[in-house]
Amino acid sequence: MTNLFTVLQALPIATESGQQLDFIELAFKGGIIMIPILVLSLIGVFIFTERFIAIHRADKIDQNFMNNIRDYISDNRIDAAVALCQSHPTPISRMIEKGLKRIGRPLADVQTAIENTGNIEVSTLEKGLPILAIVAGGAPMLGFLGTVTGMVSAFFDMAAAGSNLSIDTLSSGIYEALVTTVAGLIVGLIGYFGYNYLVARVSTVVSMMESNTVEFMDILYYQNEKPVESRNRLVAAEPKKTTRKKTTEE
Repeated sequence: MTNLFTVLQALPIATESGQQLDFIELAFKGGIIMIPILVLSLIGVFIFTERFIAIHRADKIDQNFMNNIRDYISDNRIDAAVALCQSHPTPISRMIEKGLKRIGRPLADVQTAIENTGNIEVSTLEKGLPILAIVAGGAPMLGFLGTVTGMVSAFFDMAAAGSNLSIDTLSSGIYEALVTTVAGLIVGLIGYFGYNYLVARVSTVVSMMESNTVEFMDILYYQNEKPVESRNRLVAAEPKKTTRKKTTEE
């Protein structure tokens, strides 16, 4: 152990000699464990970029979208409302389109169809996020695995060197231990922050979907109440007229 401490004390001297660290060279010194860490980093970058673009498109909707839908429903222009939804390829518009195509059925059926469509849209938005979570959790574990294998290699080389122990003997194992740990933590932290950011964005989109669903159902309830009131007034006035006609005929 005395020889080990002597070697470790000599490590800072290399950094003070004016040499610059080459990150590519360090990555190669990390050993074979760096390969799966690199693969996880590429997967994480791809998933984050693809999901970021998809979610960014999903939360964009015209501020007057629901106002136009309300006007079209009030004017009984359902086809125009459906066409408006189809011209906005977003989860909200697809939910409203499904509800428009169910107009005429009970409101409970309309709401169920909208909710089912919403569940499908949320699942689509969350596609790939579990893999990003695996990247965030798996990369540090691989880094720690590299730490263990690197230290095992260092102690194995130290035992094999015996009294001829030198810095070159231990450098490969220590490099592998430290480089894999740093790489795994960097990839894991980036994946962790990226995952939670995307989850927060998805939650925002889900809140928008819920609020627009409530507004759409309120429009349908309001439209259904107007003819009911008029029918009630007609029904209340009809019995007196029919009674007079029957008595006249008798």
